[in-house]
Amino acid sequence: MDAFLHALHFPEAVPDRILALLAAMLLTALIGAATGPWMGNANPLYWGFIDRMFGTLGGRLDRRHRKSADLLFRGFFVTLAVLLLSWIFGSAGEKLAGRLPYLAAEVCLLSLLLTSGTVWKTLIRLYRALGDKKVVPGAYYAISRSTRIDLSGADDFSITRNGMGLAARTFDKGMVAPAFWYVIAGLHGAFIYAGLAALAWRFGKDGFGKGFGTIPLALEKVAGYAPSLLAGLIIALAGLFTPTGGMTRAFGGLIGGKGRAPYEEGGKPVTAMAYALGVGLGGPAVDLEGSALQRRWAGPEHATARLEPGHLRRALYISVMAHLLLAAGLGGVLLSL
Repeated sequence: MDAFLHALHFPEAVPDRILALLAAMLLTALIGAATGPWMGNANPLYWGFIDRMFGTLGGRLDRRHRKSADLLFRGFFVTLAVLLLSWIFGSAGEKLAGRLPYLAAEVCLLSLLLTSGTVWKTLIRLYRALGDKKVVPGAYYAISRSTRIDLSGADDFSITRNGMGLAARTFDKGMVAPAFWYVIAGLHGAFIYAGLAALAWRFGKDGFGKGFGTIPLALEKVAGYAPSLLAGLIIALAGLFTPTGGMTRAFGGLIGGKGRAPYEEGGKPVTAMAYALGVGLGGPAVDLEGSALQRRWAGPEHATARLEPGHLRRALYISVMAHLLLAAGLGGVLLSL
């Protein structure tokens, strides 16, 4: 606890953290784009670790025939265990950072909490599979695994929508939010947020669960609301630099658009991408456990949801531009300190 409070009261650490963050962003982009998703999961590596540690256990505890109160109680203890584990990792990381060369440990550990290049490679594979109508190994599996949506009976339009939604949501939960908490509270804050985000992804069911994922979803929403707003604004701004994208349209959608995704379904980042590209994202789906997710449609009124590979290419472009704008913003802050 002392180390955490120490981190919160040391603004002089911010320049070093921004440097480490920029290096981790570059490392994540390059290695991720070269290797692709690990075991079909384009989300941060730490999410995959939490899934391996608690996914099977949580799946057994999250039984739909149980009462909501019982599921809520079970979800609380799993959340507590993940928070404790994340705290331990953050503490170990802070100690390790003090023993290794300048920022080396922080860059490596922080990169476990971020994702970018793996998402881009996943979208490129999907684009080739849809555009060329040929088999690209792992293209559909990676989208299904990363979004936790069952695509076995989905058409190409639905698969494309889920791929585009993945780009927006990972920029929020797998880049902006952990970066936000790392700058504020160091590795402690970044690991704790990543643990919550992993649980919300694994058990949250986009807010349509019966109770097991309620607590991690609520805690993640508290921790992720401000970063989500920032991510939405950056994606909207990225529309200015995207072919046929619309920045003004995106900002209008964020402020007063009717087709806005609830926070649990992607929130402002998904809304901004849908409005920027003038398409419909989201919509009803079935998750990997067979639960029906009655998600809303996000995007301008009467926007098409019959999305083609070209829409996927534009989503990839806007995602890359959003990451570049984030890096540029961090660089500007660093120069002003």
